[in-house]
Amino acid sequence: MSYTFAIGDRHFGGGHCLVVAEIGTGHGGDVAMARELIAAASGAGADCAKFQCVIADEILHPATGSVPLPGGPTSLYERFKELELDEDFYAELKAETEARGMLFLCTPFGLGSARLLKRIGVAAMKIASPELNHLPLLDELASYGLPTILSSGVSTLADIERAVRRFRSPLALLHCVTAYPAPEAEYNLRVLPGLSGLLGLPVGVSDHSLDPVLVPALAVASGALVVEKHICLSRGDGGLDDPVAQPPEAFGEMVRAVRRAQARPGSDTMDELAAAYGRAAVEAALGDGVKRLAPSEAANYLRTNRSVHALRAIREGEVLGPDNLALLRTEKVLRPGLGPEFLDIVAGRRARRDIPTGEGLEWEDVGDLA
Repeated sequence: MSYTFAIGDRHFGGGHCLVVAEIGTGHGGDVAMARELIAAASGAGADCAKFQCVIADEILHPATGSVPLPGGPTSLYERFKELELDEDFYAELKAETEARGMLFLCTPFGLGSARLLKRIGVAAMKIASPELNHLPLLDELASYGLPTILSSGVSTLADIERAVRRFRSPLALLHCVTAYPAPEAEYNLRVLPGLSGLLGLPVGVSDHSLDPVLVPALAVASGALVVEKHICLSRGDGGLDDPVAQPPEAFGEMVRAVRRAQARPGSDTMDELAAAYGRAAVEAALGDGVKRLAPSEAANYLRTNRSVHALRAIREGEVLGPDNLALLRTEKVLRPGLGPEFLDIVAGRRARRDIPTGEGLEWEDVGDLA
């Protein structure tokens, strides 16, 4: 079955894919840099420019420590604090993006950033892979009734199904490998038709691989309606994702490859890619179509996703609740906690033992009802 997806009066499907230029936080909080990136995305042929609305305390605990990123080890909490920007900044990005004829998308990471985006009048929402199990955020966004795009890296099929069931508004699902860079050979693009048929949704790909063409074009040949990829002005600009992003010329090459692929049979695109990359590389990127965690992202499962963490040191006997617990990403140093689905179950119970600040909440920490 062929699906379509609409944002406002822009309709995708029937031979036209939605190409999303992921700018993220690559502007570094500089409006002039943001304008340059928006212009680059427009000039490269993107349909949409996407950003990230960062509030550090919605994402990480200060005790998270250093996180290995493409640009090297980074104190991510402190970096996110530097990237916190006010509502006017995002409103200006939205106006600039729309003035260039593109759709504006921005990823929230918690209720505060979601409500900020709602206030500036966004036409659609985007959920990043680590927030696919952030159930309160999903419910908040579902209540807006806006078209929503969900990325599904470092997620199981059960995680995806649980997230999708919370929405009644139009959805599109992006297959993703949460590794930076992501190996082209791990993309398993044959999963796209299966996900679309099983969930009854249009699908696409959020691509973190370094090559500008292979995964995006092959994804379109496999049924992708949406292609998202990072864009930068230069891989040396210092943005968190710049080392795996595409400079404007390469991003434009990707867009041209996507447009060629959307206009002809998938088999023709696969043959062209096989001639350019080798049949073995194409078959490796296509994979077997069985939904599983990719090898490069498997170690991130339960760490990049959300779990229940102690906001501060909790003493034995204290009542657990919203003043001392939050749904955060664990990352590399802290221990993962219980899944978000257990937050309401543990609330109102007493701590069975001392819980250090930032650590994930385990069942051994949970005592009787207060």
